[in-house]
Amino acid sequence: MTVRIYVRASTKDQDATRALADLVAFSKSYGDTYVDYVEHFSGTKLERPALTQLLNDAEQDDILLVESVDRLSRLSQDDFAILKQRIKDKGLRLVVADLPTTHTVNDGMTGDILKVINDMLIDLLATMAKLDNDKRRERIKQGLANSGYKPTGKKANIAKHNRIKELASQNNMTKEEIAKAVGVGVATVYRVLRQD
Repeated sequence: MTVRIYVRASTKDQDATRALADLVAFSKSYGDTYVDYVEHFSGTKLERPALTQLLNDAEQDDILLVESVDRLSRLSQDDFAILKQRIKDKGLRLVVADLPTTHTVNDGMTGDILKVINDMLIDLLATMAKLDNDKRRERIKQGLANSGYKPTGKKANIAKHNRIKELASQNNMTKEEIAKAVGVGVATVYRVLRQD
């Protein structure tokens, strides 16, 4: 049995390994064998490289250890259902460090009741993580709108556009050669020449 530690942060500006040392220490109560999977990727995406690797590597009765449910998922309910099924299909046991009811396994009726409670709590925490993420995004949009910020998009490089037109007017270069000479993509050359 291997403890597979999954840590995630949404951006490279955040420290995904922040909780890793604590989780490694926590994993020792389940044995000495652990593997960590660290990534900077949004929890709103079902397909994540390190999580996919973890699921590919996992074997029956391994433990998937996360700090909290929101580190595993900020997914929609449908996508979270898919992820839970993938975890179940691999025979992984989900242990959430900040959810003590997931730390031990009980047999018999107590174990069955605890499993139902854990499933319900994990679903609830995953839904709350998704709602929290949605609210945060909405507040950011509102804040930007209230500040008067309006995205302007990328500004055209007038000097490069003029150079494209100049080279094209000489009629001795292909559009690919013009693109290479100016340092732009071929699509930019076509777009600039269409504007004339």
